[in-house]
Amino acid sequence: MTMSSPHSGLLERTFRLRERHTTVRTEAAAGITTFLTMAYILAVNPLILSDAGMDRGAVFTATCLASIVATVLMAFLSNYPFVLSAGMGLNAYFAYTVVLKMGYSWQMALAAVFVEGVIFILLSLTPVRESIFNAIPMSLKHAVSAGIGLFIAFIGLQNCGLVVDSSTLVGIYSFSANAGEFSTVGITVALALVGILLTAALMVRKVKGHILWGMLATWGLGILCQLTGLYDPAVKGSLLPDFSGGFGVPSVLPTLGQMDFSRLFTPDFLLVTFALLFVDLFDTLGGVMGMSTQYGLLDQKGRLPQLKGALLSDAVGTAAGAVLGTSTVTTFAESAAGMAEGGRTGLTSLFAALFFGLSLFLSPIFLSIPSFATAPALVVVGFLMMGAVRKINFSDPAQGIPAFLCMAGMPFLYSISEGIALGVISYVVIHLCAGGEKRRSLSPALCVLAVLFLLKYIFF
Repeated sequence: MTMSSPHSGLLERTFRLRERHTTVRTEAAAGITTFLTMAYILAVNPLILSDAGMDRGAVFTATCLASIVATVLMAFLSNYPFVLSAGMGLNAYFAYTVVLKMGYSWQMALAAVFVEGVIFILLSLTPVRESIFNAIPMSLKHAVSAGIGLFIAFIGLQNCGLVVDSSTLVGIYSFSANAGEFSTVGITVALALVGILLTAALMVRKVKGHILWGMLATWGLGILCQLTGLYDPAVKGSLLPDFSGGFGVPSVLPTLGQMDFSRLFTPDFLLVTFALLFVDLFDTLGGVMGMSTQYGLLDQKGRLPQLKGALLSDAVGTAAGAVLGTSTVTTFAESAAGMAEGGRTGLTSLFAALFFGLSLFLSPIFLSIPSFATAPALVVVGFLMMGAVRKINFSDPAQGIPAFLCMAGMPFLYSISEGIALGVISYVVIHLCAGGEKRRSLSPALCVLAVLFLLKYIFF
């Protein structure tokens, strides 16, 4: 497709490609890169929600459809390259806390997600969410970007098996201590390390699409290892697509519209709804904030034009996902992988949505992408996003300490929203204690936000 074709002219007018210094080809590569880095959600989300008693096939289809709805809305309402799907962490809270621990049925849990989505829609139509975004000082915005870099790099290293549980909370995988399982586990760790170095080498050589090529090459090496017997699929499964089940789309009917509002006004229901609302709000704001800061989408005042459209897409996606039968939909930090490939417009999102649609019919291919193949992408993107620390004034402790706590909180607490909370609370407290000009520089909205975070920790 060339930029002189009628289709390209339409795409140019819709997505303003030249204005953001990108092309259709770049956006396409970015879209598939983002999709591949987050395709794991199509396997993981049905697995987690099935533990709550939901039909795996229906959840798979619901996850795809909700991702398509939210991501297409993101493309046209905001023109930003963010991709959305059922959020990790939120799905675990849904299944293991709300259903299995608190005793809700999954139908009631879906109702809580729907109510949360509706509240989000209302908040997105008002200046509330934009005011929160704009109240965050630039030092914390840069810290959020760097913190997300650390967070997604940690996820990548964890997913490939290099980072493991240990007596010190986390440790490094030991090849010598686990020599007997090299063909089942160790080889995937080794392939991930090779993939990271390969992707880095492609980046140094300025190869276009280095993140995508690094992922595909790592997956290809894994397939080669399986065919030659170096990789045993007995533990982690085959790396080859399994088409034995055909190309049919699993029915969504077992979960479609299955919401139970019978406990709508009970304290427990309101507590669950607030918890979902809180985490989704700050995960979304944090992801959008960090990626926008890193890749130059903010204006001169540190604000994100069309933020309302981005937040509304997330909110509608959550409500639609609950109707279809999946947990809270949120903006994925893995969108940074596509942005690192040059994606700058909603066309990236549109291409990613297209691949979510294809995955409905080609699920064996997309579900066979191993986590060790996506690890290089997440690590390299984490490196790119860490560059934001250069813009933080660490010589001023009032700016540097909150930024550091924000960055450290995300990987250490395994949560974007918790990192933001640490940053905001410490920023307000330190500036209040400093007095003078620093105290006067605090915005009322940021102070209110800090109080809300504190109340959350006290009561929830």
